[in-house]
Amino acid sequence: MDRLRALAEELKVKKPAVIVAGVGAVIVAAKAAPNVPVVQMQGGSPVAAGLAASLARPGGMVTGVTNVVGEVSEKYLELLFAAAPKLQRVGFLVDPVSGSYDAHMKNARRATERYRVEAQFAEAVKPEDLDPALSRLVKEGVQGLVIMPSAGMFIAERTRIVKFALAQRWPVVAGPSTFVEEGALISYSADSSALHRRAAYYVDRILKGAKPGDLPIEQPTKFELVVNLKTAKAIGLTIPQNLLFRADRVIE
Repeated sequence: MDRLRALAEELKVKKPAVIVAGVGAVIVAAKAAPNVPVVQMQGGSPVAAGLAASLARPGGMVTGVTNVVGEVSEKYLELLFAAAPKLQRVGFLVDPVSGSYDAHMKNARRATERYRVEAQFAEAVKPEDLDPALSRLVKEGVQGLVIMPSAGMFIAERTRIVKFALAQRWPVVAGPSTFVEEGALISYSADSSALHRRAAYYVDRILKGAKPGDLPIEQPTKFELVVNLKTAKAIGLTIPQNLLFRADRVIE
């Protein structure tokens, strides 16, 4: 996060016409250069982060696209239970500095009530927080792991997180497909290529004179489900055919 702040300050000095950022960088950029339009190309809700009044009428200097919808926690649990229906205790790795932290926690608690599963939450802000957080989930006896959206640290540390989880034989569900490529069981997220194309549209509109506060923030319409069969075999799971049929991509 300190590195992001330093980069944002460098950009501010250069007086850009618009800043394009993703994940936690949007919040940092908006604070460092409050008078510069910021286009979010992926990340949580700018509304939940306090950067926009609403999706339809942002009203400030931040607009763009969000790759997270409100019920993402419920979707993660749905997919986890589709693959491993006998789970009774699930761990959630949470980033408390994520811009949508409160909304994600509320949705996660509601989802665990719906699925009648015991939930254990472990928070991590810095890389050095990960081992204690994950070790606590081991002590709590969790049988699977949901990696919640973060300000970017979880993605950067995905190899380490997934390696730890696989050592415990945990099925892991996360957002970005990069987690599944590292060995997580399932990923479910918005199509990043489509989001980036839409971000370019926003930049074009702003450079042509549009005010960011007048441009509605878009939510994703296309999602990608990826399943790692190699991981399923390694941890002793048989993925149901109906889940495989829903997958956009299967890693074997």
